[in-house]
Amino acid sequence: MKPVVLAGGSGSRLWPKSRAALPKQFLSLTSDNSMLQETLLRLDGLDVDAPVFICNEAHRFLVAEQLRQADIDHGGIILEPEGKNTAPAIALAAYHALKSGEDPTLLVLAADHLIKDVGRFHKAIKHAERLAEEGKLVTFGIVPTMPHTGYGYIRRGEQLDQAETGFSVSEFVEKPDEATAKKYISNGDYFWNSGMFMFKASRYIEELSKFVPQMAEICKTSIASETQDLDFVRINANIFSACPEDSIDYAVMEQTSDAAMVTLDAGWNDVGSWSSLWETAEDKDEKGNVLKGDIMLHGTADSYVNAENRLVALVGVSDMVVVETKDAVLVANKNNVQDIKHVVNRLKQEKRPEFEFHREVFRPWGSYDSIDNGERFQVKRITVKPGEKLSVQMHHHRAEHWIVVSGTAKVTKGEETFLVTENESTYIPIGTVHALENPGKLPLELIEVQSGSYLGEDDIVRFSDRYGRTE
Repeated sequence: MKPVVLAGGSGSRLWPKSRAALPKQFLSLTSDNSMLQETLLRLDGLDVDAPVFICNEAHRFLVAEQLRQADIDHGGIILEPEGKNTAPAIALAAYHALKSGEDPTLLVLAADHLIKDVGRFHKAIKHAERLAEEGKLVTFGIVPTMPHTGYGYIRRGEQLDQAETGFSVSEFVEKPDEATAKKYISNGDYFWNSGMFMFKASRYIEELSKFVPQMAEICKTSIASETQDLDFVRINANIFSACPEDSIDYAVMEQTSDAAMVTLDAGWNDVGSWSSLWETAEDKDEKGNVLKGDIMLHGTADSYVNAENRLVALVGVSDMVVVETKDAVLVANKNNVQDIKHVVNRLKQEKRPEFEFHREVFRPWGSYDSIDNGERFQVKRITVKPGEKLSVQMHHHRAEHWIVVSGTAKVTKGEETFLVTENESTYIPIGTVHALENPGKLPLELIEVQSGSYLGEDDIVRFSDRYGRTE
């Protein structure tokens, strides 16, 4: 069995924690591990091959770094040149798997789901595997706990196995209104659509080729010319750009006559909103509050409060969501968190940095935190991981002053290369080719003071870069 992890998506409903450059699958929201890491760790105990990942270009180093942190091997990180929804993404993974000459059973998982009962999850996977080996295209139907209007539903058909958990699929239905959802729950034949699947790689390709042949052919051709770049599998962007965009539900599952469903009752949640995190939390206080960080409450009940940097105090309120980050604060009624998307859309339209980035931005070599700025200056705290190096670069509009706080910096400035140690500094004039490297075994911490007429991140001319970011 080969896990295929879909690690795309923006997670905009969990703003301000989740941003375009650091979406929810890479955040630690339900444990000390990220959602992506939890997705992989819960496979422990199953006989699975190294997982394949599908993500976009911008998140490639986040995936690789989080796998490294969790000491997890992978069978390829496939980079989508552009998002085309789930049907093409899974097709790329299927064709990639078939190139080995084998025909593995694919377990398709989202990178950002919560599953509390791992034992039941494993049992459901084993039941699904038997059906997949018979040629079925299996989805996992979640036993509903309430008339949820935010999920699509699956209506079960005839029973397919002795365990009474495998069924044919009678129909897929769209997200219902509340009255319809209540009818589904009372009926007993309807289950939430989890967005998790299992099938033989060849069966998925066979059915996709039958229903959307253009998509199948474009994905096949894109993978045929794949190239390896560090940890990543790159496909032909020009070919893939012509691929139709569609979900696996519409493209395949709703059309195939071999759709099957395995029921899953394992504390599943797609963690799609701040209210979901409140609902699923097991550490509520005596008044129903979920608290993360430095928080003081008085007369407050049934609220979710997440403080990243500062003391946050709530007085005389209930059913609130308050989330504080270094550069933004969200205050919302818990019953209206779905409307956060309107704030996110406005941030995007106005091209505000809070849409895409946190104040602290992670790069493959480390991170930087913009701690102060003005009209002609910016101050950053820079952390470079041991053995890593920033690109050899130059700026047209700004000079930089570096002060080493801890560790040792190897600095290239023009034609000279030298070391700068703790409490020492160096100056990089405008137009000077330069590079920064950490040659030591401990993180390098330094303060960078930029000054000049323009301080944007696009004022970087890269001459060489070990992470493939040069033009």
